[in-house]
Order: sequence, then structure tokens, then C-alpha cells
Amino acid sequence: MQRELRASVAKKLAAGNLKGLQSKQFGMSQARGGGRPGLSTGTSSGGLPATPAKLARPQDGFNFARLKERDAPVAGPSRITFVGPPADEEARKQRAYRYMYEKISERSEVLDDRIDYFGELVKAYYDIEELGDPSAVTEEDITVVGRIVIDAETSSGSVKLNEASLMLESSRMMGSGARVPIRFDPGVNIRRCARGASGLGVFPGAIVALKGKNGGGGWFLASEILSLPPLDPSSEIHVKSETDETAFSMYVASGPFTPDADLAYRPFQSLITKLIAVKPAVVLLVGPFIDAAHPAIKTGDVDAPPRDIFRTEFVDRLLDFLDSSPGSLVLLVPSTRDILSDHAVFPQCELPRGLSNDSRIRLLPNPARFTLNGVHIAVSSVDVLFHLRKEEFFKRAAEIDALSTASDAPDAMANLCRHILQQRSFYPIFPVPLELAHEVNLDVTHADMLYLTPLDDNDDDADGRVDPTRARCAPDVLVVPSRLKHFSKVVDSTVAVNPSFLTKATYAVLEYAGHTVPGPAKDRIKVEIQRLET
Repeated sequence: MQRELRASVAKKLAAGNLKGLQSKQFGMSQARGGGRPGLSTGTSSGGLPATPAKLARPQDGFNFARLKERDAPVAGPSRITFVGPPADEEARKQRAYRYMYEKISERSEVLDDRIDYFGELVKAYYDIEELGDPSAVTEEDITVVGRIVIDAETSSGSVKLNEASLMLESSRMMGSGARVPIRFDPGVNIRRCARGASGLGVFPGAIVALKGKNGGGGWFLASEILSLPPLDPSSEIHVKSETDETAFSMYVASGPFTPDADLAYRPFQSLITKLIAVKPAVVLLVGPFIDAAHPAIKTGDVDAPPRDIFRTEFVDRLLDFLDSSPGSLVLLVPSTRDILSDHAVFPQCELPRGLSNDSRIRLLPNPARFTLNGVHIAVSSVDVLFHLRKEEFFKRAAEIDALSTASDAPDAMANLCRHILQQRSFYPIFPVPLELAHEVNLDVTHADMLYLTPLDDNDDDADGRVDPTRARCAPDVLVVPSRLKHFSKVVDSTVAVNPSFLTKATYAVLEYAGHTVPGPAKDRIKVEIQRLET
């Protein structure tokens, strides 16, 4: 009965004969020959070509001397070696954890462990013997590590963090968990920051290291800011495919995939037309796919269950692409706004396995770390860049021992991405801003799934060859879709990409030149933001 119902719904969707306000648009763009709307195996007059909206630029840190111009390769059957999160039943159960059962003691322990972990990093990086307690009165300067929190007494409502409301919270081991107001010396310096940063951006939840003293005035006077240790670049592990070809191309698009005016998914149809023509080796799609915030979904103005809409609009179209390019791989990362996901918290498990049984369509958790031919890629669907931009307070300071970067010019977007890398978290803000809490249901107890690198000392897979989530290196590519303007740029040893949303007619195209020359992977990666023509 279910099979007959799904077949009937799919037939009606293809014919465009469903009843309802939204359903009238489903079949209007269908070809007369009976094919799927906007799909062809060649370059058709109905297809929408892509034109560059923003090319990779030298000022964004790309080394064009190491990049060889090459045509987009045609996907081969064994060109991609994909290593993702563990897919065994035990790992799936851990990601599909029961939420809303957090205990205060467990939350505080997770927050404390994070401070202690960064304390050990700072001690090793700056060769410091012992960290101090910011609440203890001292005559000499000490180094302290703690979490930035906002002073609830001086701030009311949703007031943005400012210098008057800054407080430092220590761990129970280093300072009995006390909160101390922070004051900055007029001549405050910042050590080992990125050249051109000219200061430090802080936000609630940020882990910071400060040097100064508490003279008994009820606050900690910081005379120097110590930048957190940067992540090490990935080691040059050359993973060969069966054909000995390691170059690949990847298309990256982020939802929503249809505008609020309808559920016809025309932007996604245009993208599929492009994929069939170009045949990239990898397609990375980031949710939401069936957006719970879509007006038609909220009002129930649909003629088919969301699961059937997903199969018709996404799975079937992706299978058409995979039929034209059998060696390609499709990766799906959900969003907390996906109505198909029964896991409405962050971190989030992958979509239900029943949505697709094709082994070439991989369902990944949110966030996710994986490797493609040894290239480390990290992705999250949460708009963390917008949240950081909204909550960040920037404190200017004179640079000492600044580290060289790809571009020494000040770059606000690069600094936001650097927060993610230095804080080693896909979502380093805590707590979630009140006005943005509807976008992120943060589960603090399972925050270990948000970390870019594990906090434990187990180095069983430090290079991420078996489990990329255990890798201790910086990702080679960081995909962070955001409502902020699209970009692609090099941040330290990582290529950061914001493809924006497909409803804004933009997506990213990544080309990896393969293991051609020695050196970091960022010098062999080229990213362009392209635009769908309307």
C-alpha cells in the first residue's frame, strides 16, 4: 500500500497535476518529451549556465604559482577515497543521543574541561610553568586562562558584549570557577596574533589567555593578551585512489534550495542541470532540504508528505546525476531546520538512512569532518559566522611577535573563521544569543561532537586516516554557509568557504590539483564562487 501511494504521489508530482496553491507550480517547467524539469545529459537550451560571481584572488591568500589550470575532469569509478565519520551502529547511536536530559553537573563538567584543555595548550605553547587564579590578589603578573562571560549585573536584556561588561570565568581547578571583571591596560599588547589583526575579538564563551594581575581592586588588569595556539596544518598524507589520480572537483551548495514563494525547487533543478553537464567527482549539499520554516510547510499547504517531497525533488534528481556520472559521490549534511530530521538539536545526527539506499549518497552528521583523497574537510550548516559577527567585541592592542598570514591586510571575515579554528569548535559561543536561540538548540553535554579536534590525549588516529573526527590537525577546507556575503579565502593553513545560499543563486566550486607538488594542501586548492543565471 505504501509503495503504491509513493508511486502515485511521484507520478502526480512529475505531471504537475496536484491540487493546491503550491502544487500548481510543480510541473510547469517539465519538458514536453516527458523528461524531468530542467534535466538533460548535455547542454540544453533550458539549462542555466553558471558564470563566475567572484574568482579566487591573490589577496585572499591563494598561491596561483602552485595551481595549474585544468579542465573539470570527468568522474571516474575509483578516483575518490572517502573517509567519513564511523558508520557502525554504536557510533550512530552516539550521534543520535537523547536530548533534553542534560544535568547541570554534566554541563559544568564539559565547560570546565574545555578551559583546562586550553590551559594546557597555552602552557605548552608559551612555555609557562604554572597558570594563576584571576581572583587572587598578587603583586606580580600572572597568566590566566578562562572563558569570557557577560556581567549580568551591568547588562540587561540582550545587550551586546562591551568592555564594561567583560568578565573572566576560570575553571574549578584553576580558580574555583570564580568570575572576575576584566580591565585592559591602556597600553595592552597582543602576542603572536595574525599579522594585521591589531587586536582580539572576544565573545561570550570564548576561551582567552591573559597576562596581568589582580591588585585588589576587584578586577583583573590585563596588560597583555596571549593569542591561542593555532592548529597544526594537516600532514602530507598522500592517499592514492585505485587509478593513482588524486585530483578532484567538488561542488558545494547550501540550502534553502527553494524560495519562500513556492516549493518548485527551481534553483536546485538548475544546479542539477549544471552537475549533469560538468560531472564533478563530489557534490556536497548542506541543509535545510525541506525547510520547516518555509511558509508552505508551516501552513501545511503541501500535497505530499515531506519524505516523498525529498525523494522526488532531491533523491531522484541526484540519482539522475549519478546515473550520468557513476563514479561521483554525493554528501548530504542536514540542518536543525530540516523537517525530515527528528534530531532538532546541535550537534545533530545524520538524516534517517531510509531516505536513500544508494551507497553513492552519503548521509553525514552536522557538523562533520571527513577526508577526500587525504584532504581534510570540515562543514557545518549552522550560521556561526553571523552569530560571531553579531556577538563579537573587538579590543584593539599593539602587536608583538605577530605571525605572518596569507594576507596581512585586516579582514573581518578571515578573523571570524580564525575564531572557529583557534577555539577548535564549530560553535564556540556560549550561551547561544537570546535573539538567535531559535536557530540553534545547543546541547552542551555533547559538545565534544562540535570540537574540531578531540580534547583527550588519545593519539590513536591523530592524522585522521581512519576516523577524521579524531584528527588533531586543522581542516584543509572549512565550509561555513552564512547569510553574510559569500567568500573564499585562505585563513592560516585552511581554505574557508562561504557559498551562501542557493536561493541567492550562488554556490562554490572547489578544484584540488592532486598530490602534484610538496607543500600544504591549500596551495593546491582553488575555489570559485559561481552564480546561477536567472
